[in-house]
Amino acid sequence: MGKKTTRILLVDGSSVTRALLTKTLLEELADVDITAVETGKEAMEKVQQSRFDLLSTALMLPDMDGLALCRTIRQSNELSYLPVIVVSGDADTRLLREGFASGVTDYFDKSNGYKAFGRFVQGFIQRNSGMVGQVLFVEDSATAAAVTCNILKQQGLGVLHVNTAEEAMSYIAGSSGDNTTTPIDLVITDFYLEGKMTGGDLLYAIRATLQMSQQELPVLVLTSNDDQKTQVEVFHAGANDFVTKPIIEEILIARVRALLLIKHQYDALKQQAETMRWIAATDSLTGVRSKRYLIDNGEDYLRDPDKQPVWAMLLDIDNFKQLNDNKGHIAGDHVLADVGDKLSESFPDAMVVRFGGEEFCILMANIEPEPAIKRAEKLRQDIMQLKPAGMDITISIGLVCSLDFPKEHLTQFLALADKALYAAKDRGRNRVCLHTDDGIVDSPWHDEEPIP
Repeated sequence: MGKKTTRILLVDGSSVTRALLTKTLLEELADVDITAVETGKEAMEKVQQSRFDLLSTALMLPDMDGLALCRTIRQSNELSYLPVIVVSGDADTRLLREGFASGVTDYFDKSNGYKAFGRFVQGFIQRNSGMVGQVLFVEDSATAAAVTCNILKQQGLGVLHVNTAEEAMSYIAGSSGDNTTTPIDLVITDFYLEGKMTGGDLLYAIRATLQMSQQELPVLVLTSNDDQKTQVEVFHAGANDFVTKPIIEEILIARVRALLLIKHQYDALKQQAETMRWIAATDSLTGVRSKRYLIDNGEDYLRDPDKQPVWAMLLDIDNFKQLNDNKGHIAGDHVLADVGDKLSESFPDAMVVRFGGEEFCILMANIEPEPAIKRAEKLRQDIMQLKPAGMDITISIGLVCSLDFPKEHLTQFLALADKALYAAKDRGRNRVCLHTDDGIVDSPWHDEEPIP
């Protein structure tokens, strides 16, 4: 799911203060939308018209004080959970006591400065985020489902309600297996459900059958029995937490918020790990795959029966050392980067790898000899027209096909392509040579330009 924009409402009677606070928050926070108003009346109009994630108010406003504004907000069912920060330079003990009784979420001492306010709000959002996501709610009581779904939707959550554990299991299995179903961030289920599967059975299926951990898919259980034996049974079944019926709204929201934070932290760590794997598998200069990626995946690519026949193309930029010596390494890097871009553009359906230095490797699948050789020749001609960093360059190419050498492992297969590459260089460079089972031969289309 995409990153959510945090919507903040600033309330302050001073236009200068509003401008400074807005500027500070925009500088300190990413993905933030700021609305600034002067009075408590304007603030109430805004929060009734639009949804905000945070309201920050001065203690003294032209038409009321910030505590009165907070009390008014807390009296509204739709706004009762809107976080409210009071910005004041006089947060004494009495004011703190009255403020929290009024429903103030937190205070900021403005004597600490505007920059500190930006950091304070950033930390507040990090601590109190989490009410974003898709909830799968499993409840066979229509009345209970209507009430709970309404509570969750008021918090801005997406809610999918199903009546049975079987329906829930089917949806979870579908959402984890493809990209066509909205992924689930949290499951809330009654522990005792009518039907063949109970809530406990659903929990077991999520943890044991689908192998989804408590971090990958948190589960909150609703139960009307809060004795110790039931609690143990709930946790043994794989629940993260439970709430007893009848549901108290504040407790439910607190549990949901905590579990969504667990889920979002899991997703962030997973994304970070995937990013690190991508970095490790990508050559930073050229943008193509790294040699490490080829080592880890090339053998499976070559052996995959669905990819036959496979061709290996090794190519080398001619006289690259001389170019580096004459034009400098920065110019050489420009050439490598432009060649990498050209290879990625020309072979989106292949595994393109920087093999080392100025040498690249391309593994092509499901391609017969004539089109494979023509693609190599067209690449050679395209590189002649590329003129990276304003320089004329050419490449030499060695080709080998799994039809000729079906039993060779990746290392030997690439070595055969390498021999063809060196033959291309020995025969004058700027040419394509093939390593066949009869030996190394020139491309039959070497003199045909341009290749269609």
